Amino acid sequence: QGQLVESGGGTVQAGGSLRLSCAASGRTISTYAMGWFRQAPGKEREFVAAVSWNDTTYYGDSVKDRFTISRDNAKNTVFLQMNSLKPADTAVYYCVARKFIVVLTTQYDFWGQGTQVIVSS
Repeated sequence: QGQLVESGGGTVQAGGSLRLSCAASGRTISTYAMGWFRQAPGKEREFVAAVSWNDTTYYGDSVKDRFTISRDNAKNTVFLQMNSLKPADTAVYYCVARKFIVVLTTQYDFWGQGTQVIVSS
């Protein structure tokens, strides 16, 4: 069984930046759509961003123009660069994977344990 392990979360002031990483083990990610969801306390999980196996990217409306998803297949890692962070971005961020095609729902086969991001005002 493969694993997805997130890192890079932490606390940052509003307007700051963080870069999340998701390292995959047990499988190569080159044929997988990879993405990020987030969940704030008391709220449902929200789609943040995803990249298809052939590098097409998708973003949630609330993060467009601020976040950038990228993948490095050679390192089996996916990144989420988060700029201009807002307190509303505070959540646990989860890395996800499924074969080939991006979906904007939670229908992903593999989930990481999550990494906490806190944005202070």
